[in-house]
Amino acid sequence: MQLIDHIDKIKNPFDNAVITIGNFDGVHLGHQALFHGVIEKADEIGGTSIVMTFEPHPIRVLKQNGLPPLITLYEQKIELISNTGLDVLICVPFSREFASISANAFVEDLLVRRIGMKAIVVGEDYTFGRNREGDVNLLKTYARRLGFEVILTDWIQISNNGLGRVSSTAVRDLVTTGKVAEARKFLGRYYQIRGKVAPGRNRGGNLLGFPTANINLLDELCPKTGVYAVTIECMNKKYLGVANIGYSPTFGDKKFSVEVHILDFKKNIYGQEIRVNFIERIRDEVKFSNISELSEQIRKDIEKTRGILSL
Repeated sequence: MQLIDHIDKIKNPFDNAVITIGNFDGVHLGHQALFHGVIEKADEIGGTSIVMTFEPHPIRVLKQNGLPPLITLYEQKIELISNTGLDVLICVPFSREFASISANAFVEDLLVRRIGMKAIVVGEDYTFGRNREGDVNLLKTYARRLGFEVILTDWIQISNNGLGRVSSTAVRDLVTTGKVAEARKFLGRYYQIRGKVAPGRNRGGNLLGFPTANINLLDELCPKTGVYAVTIECMNKKYLGVANIGYSPTFGDKKFSVEVHILDFKKNIYGQEIRVNFIERIRDEVKFSNISELSEQIRKDIEKTRGILSL
């Protein structure tokens, strides 16, 4: 996949460009359906499959403190989109200047003339241009005048357990309430956080007998506090593990942390990036009377995790 990180780097229109446009936070099944539609149409007309997204998230530019935590940070979003088989990813540096472009200029000057758009694949609620002045009906009007096709995709529904329509908001709600197994049904993969292993409070191995890898989050979405069965991707290998998210109430220091105990693992990985996939929430975070009780509960958590992850 070709990555273009600025519109000015597009020197010539693409051949029969088929495009979809959005923030695509989470790259969930609904987004993947759009990508599939783009690829299918591009194959049909011998064209170029393109996705356009924005960095930073437009809400971060347009509204102070208006952006909820991201499901996928930029690096992961690019990685996930690149795995879909699309030909080109255009990542637009979003600014107030870009936000001021009229709907007409966005379609005619950018999409049609510069990119060479012959078809666009969007959802029924798609909006575009300054103050979201453009909608699907206006897009269809431009299509008749400028000679491109508008392809609308249906919402993806998850019928199991009444989960409903797939959306970034729904994924965010599931993860923040600890329903990571349900979130997987919307994402098509396990919810993942990633980061470098940082020094912790030197309790896991020395005090509790279970060494942990501590991760400092940036501004990505964090699952609800509690204990989770997880898998860990580290140094090109995958391991089983138990993650604790919360404030270590047994120790009373009230400092938020994400700590991961990797099963059957003894390597020093300070400074290494690891990826943590959340499989199932095991229990709430609990304040124990003493360290021995906590250690015993961790042993039970590990045993339960082995059972979950052996399925």
